[in-house]
Amino acid sequence: MTVPVVNAIINFSTGPSFAQAMILDQGILDTNVLADSASVIVDVSNVVDSIQTIRGRNAQADQFQTGTLSLRIVDQNGDFNPQNPSGPYYNLLTPMRKVQITATYGATTYPIFSGFITSYTTTTPKNANDVVYTTIQAVDAFRLAQNAQIATVAGTPAGQLSGARINALLDAIDWPASMRDVDAGLTTMQADPGTARTSLAAMQTVTTSEYGALYVDAAGSFVFQDRSVTAGSTGAAPTVFNDNGTNIGYFDAVWRLDDTLVYNSASITRTGGTAQTAIDQASIDKYFVHSYNQQNLLMQTDAVALDYAQAYVASRAETSIRCDAIQLDLYTDNYNLGIIAALSLDYFDPVTITTNQPGGSTLTKTLQVFGVAMSITPNSWKTTLTTLEPIIDGFILNSSIYGLLDSGVLSY
Repeated sequence: MTVPVVNAIINFSTGPSFAQAMILDQGILDTNVLADSASVIVDVSNVVDSIQTIRGRNAQADQFQTGTLSLRIVDQNGDFNPQNPSGPYYNLLTPMRKVQITATYGATTYPIFSGFITSYTTTTPKNANDVVYTTIQAVDAFRLAQNAQIATVAGTPAGQLSGARINALLDAIDWPASMRDVDAGLTTMQADPGTARTSLAAMQTVTTSEYGALYVDAAGSFVFQDRSVTAGSTGAAPTVFNDNGTNIGYFDAVWRLDDTLVYNSASITRTGGTAQTAIDQASIDKYFVHSYNQQNLLMQTDAVALDYAQAYVASRAETSIRCDAIQLDLYTDNYNLGIIAALSLDYFDPVTITTNQPGGSTLTKTLQVFGVAMSITPNSWKTTLTTLEPIIDGFILNSSIYGLLDSGVLSY
């Protein structure tokens, strides 16, 4: 069976400031940039011992997290020794250099991770026969936005849609326009408060006010999705997984029934407004109080804040069994469609997962992908997809939220 070919590229140059420079035939068109002759771009694919990537959303915090990479390299020549003056990377082994992982399968190259090196760790195992391992740790651009402090931000007036506000905040840290995928947004913002905070915190406040999503994709671009996407209305047909030999097979699936994601009391407060609350008494009677609280958001009116609280509770008041994760083994369990699914599925892509149980029963759920983790060695490749229900219920969004909850469709 043909398996994907992993590509690991390190760009030791300092520019361009954020974009991932590419080697011809190994980058992502319309995302990466061709480096100039002064760039030091190295393909280390042939000395990779293992790759671990984690990208995804914290379900309880309702926020996507900083993506991470652990890249372990076999160093037989002292190339990654920062004190080796004859090494090819002497004086180049510094933090914040760019690194990119892709996978080529068939005629397609899929992005897996793009980010910035934070550390190099050298280990020499006992009886390793002169083999040294250098483990490179890297993070995606969320970390850069977290490090960048801002205060007054140009072009952030009252009445601005959330997408335009995200673009203004990215402009404030000189993030390239070519590395953004920003929806226009559906919620108008108050004027930016101009307080001292990180650019990431500022963008996350806007995202929460929109009830949207903010993340860095596998190619290294900032992505902002408005609530039409977080409600699960992408329109795409689900990728179907089943463990009975039909559809796409999988290595493992984790099913769970608990109260982790139950919220039946919400308090939402915008800057300059009063707390807007919603409860679901039936859910409280069943599960006890599970509270959610957000303050200092930037929607313009208390009415929109109330809509937020009501929609949140309506989406989270009940729970049912869910599939938290599905693991695909590209070396043993999958054929062509399974490999493509493992490499191409990403955030908000719908999936239908069926697990057959003893006695002829099944567990079946249609969910969305909210996390992708890969574990790659020369002899194995496993992809774990974290799955959840949409951030906000699409029916509630389309029939009730933002002006229609008081019509009687839902009551509190």
